[in-house]
Amino acid sequence: MSKYSIYELNQRQQYMMQMRPLLRKHALFSDGTRDYRNPPEPGENEKVTLTFRTAKNNVDIVWLCTESGKIPMEKQETRGEFDYYRTEVGLGTAEYRYHFEIATGMLHCYYDRMGVTPQVRPEYSFVIVPGFSTPDWAKGAVMYQILVDRFCNGDPSNDVKTNEYYYIKVYSQQVEDWDKCPADFGVGEFYGGDLAGVMKKMDYLQNLGVEVLYFNPLFVSPSNHKYDIQDYDYIDPHYGVIIEDGGEELQPGETDNARATRYIKRVSNVENLEASNELFACLVAEAHKRGMRVILDGVFNHCGSFNKWLDRELIYEKEVGYATGAFISADSPYRDFFQFHDENCWPYNRTYDGWWGHDTLPKLNYEGSQELYDYILDIGRKWVSPPYNVDGWRLDVAADLGHSMEFNHQFWRDFRKAVKEANPQAIVLAEHYGDPVEWLRGDQWDTVMNYDAFMEPLTWFLTGMEKHSDGYRQDMLGNFQNFEGAMNYYMTRFMTPSLQCAMNELSNHDHSRFLTRTNHKVGRVNNLGSAAAGEEVNKGVMKEAVVVQMTWPGAPTIYYGDEAGVVGFTDPDNRRTYPWGKEDQELLDFHRDIIRIHKRYDALKTGSLKFLGGDYQVMCYGRFNRRQQFIIIINNDYVEREMEWRVWPAGLERETRLERIMFTQPESYSLESVIYEVRNGRIKLSLPPNCAVILKNIGKGGMQLNI
Repeated sequence: MSKYSIYELNQRQQYMMQMRPLLRKHALFSDGTRDYRNPPEPGENEKVTLTFRTAKNNVDIVWLCTESGKIPMEKQETRGEFDYYRTEVGLGTAEYRYHFEIATGMLHCYYDRMGVTPQVRPEYSFVIVPGFSTPDWAKGAVMYQILVDRFCNGDPSNDVKTNEYYYIKVYSQQVEDWDKCPADFGVGEFYGGDLAGVMKKMDYLQNLGVEVLYFNPLFVSPSNHKYDIQDYDYIDPHYGVIIEDGGEELQPGETDNARATRYIKRVSNVENLEASNELFACLVAEAHKRGMRVILDGVFNHCGSFNKWLDRELIYEKEVGYATGAFISADSPYRDFFQFHDENCWPYNRTYDGWWGHDTLPKLNYEGSQELYDYILDIGRKWVSPPYNVDGWRLDVAADLGHSMEFNHQFWRDFRKAVKEANPQAIVLAEHYGDPVEWLRGDQWDTVMNYDAFMEPLTWFLTGMEKHSDGYRQDMLGNFQNFEGAMNYYMTRFMTPSLQCAMNELSNHDHSRFLTRTNHKVGRVNNLGSAAAGEEVNKGVMKEAVVVQMTWPGAPTIYYGDEAGVVGFTDPDNRRTYPWGKEDQELLDFHRDIIRIHKRYDALKTGSLKFLGGDYQVMCYGRFNRRQQFIIIINNDYVEREMEWRVWPAGLERETRLERIMFTQPESYSLESVIYEVRNGRIKLSLPPNCAVILKNIGKGGMQLNI
């Protein structure tokens, strides 16, 4: 029983009601963006102003809570519906963690990265690492991923020839039909795409609105995906330039690559290699001239069996200027680059470690070779330095590098230091599965490919599909509660500088095409067939996904061809060629327009995010800063939904006007301006099936926007 009488409880309630209105928790807000942390990326021993937002005249006091105590914050500004509390703190060199405590009457609550909470949650504290920043050019940048072999053939003279060499039980094959779907095991299929083709399509990429080109691996390699590097120092001449050509292809039934003399000449001749590097330097320069950046794919956890350090295929054994490979001789200078398990098997020692057990992917032995360690650091420096001037690295499965996590953390600290010393504005972006928080402490990676806080939750919500199309879950389709929870939680694993440039993809070279996921077909090309990937797809859902992609914190990254309607099940079917001349023009035009909207507004690139509500198959959220406010609404249902949303927490006045600047449906989209009235902080509208709406705050007497 309560120690207070009914009368006493009533008196207390009356006191609270008289002193303050009920706590308006939806108004409480802070994050790591410039409006709430200034400067947003403070240096060591620098002062920073922290801001907390409440409803106007709604709270008694706000405290900034740190590990060393509580600091009362001062109400310094009232604007519209909100009060802003601020305090200035001095940083040192160590990580700075904080949250907020709010009191109104006898009510107390806390605010951390997960939002309002009745209790302190240290694991969700805001975090500042003094001195840590990510490149401004990467924050909200529109990136475009290119698997070069499948993008555009600009120079047929460098095409891989049929039977040029033998790899993983298949001969290389020159594909003559650009429109052919990849074979179920198509590692040796080559369509002829190259860097000359990318340069030929620079106008297209620029007109699309691309700001960053991310290339899948470009270095010398026998596969079409090139995740099995043969030579880290050179761009593959099959992508670049072949000056010296000649030699023979393998004869039918012949599998000895020592006899693949055409291939050997093409990839080992110094003129070919240097000319290819020069072409790449020209491509980067042209991209920079057009305002685009370039990111290379770094595969440093393993190499390939063709690699010159191992030389299992005897590509380099008789070539002048190349040292003997570790596979061939125990006396090789590269002996310690790999871990061999039987010292009695030379020459031609096959007992080396394979990455994940694959003998075609020898695992690099960093712990056993300081020379290898330093060599890869030099590679990291080389490509971000003149004459190449690349703008950063995407790191393949970066946590799986050495033989221990402790070692891996140290390697990436050293790699980051080497790259940033060579090019301070270069980005270090890693592919990572699982919680990235220990890698995003400011001393290793800048950010990651955003599977957990973007691709997966959005795919589940909009399609109910697993990202490989390996499963379908009805309970996940349209499950807003799951989507909101996953996004909120996984975004807390990033500091704001990392989140703002996280690579937000819908598709990539490892997963099924997003458009294919919209048909809910479970399986792969080997059991469903290529045609099934394009059957019963829903372009409305695809456009919903792109609207979220272009209005969500991070760097929206388009996998080549997604904008043109390319479909495909998971690898290798997702690696179909770009359909030049056969694009889905409506989808392509939509991408150009939504990219233009994204790039036009700072709030959509580096502004705050706040969920405003959701239900089965529908959601509403705001992107905002002090100058711009946007409301994004998604109806993923197959029926019309009439909804009312509380939108004032996105920084809006109670009475204002919103202009529709983008509206999508399955077979169309519109930029036509439509004005909606916000009354008492809420908006009511009817949403047709599979639609997305972007609304911009224009104020009570706002001008219509011309896009």
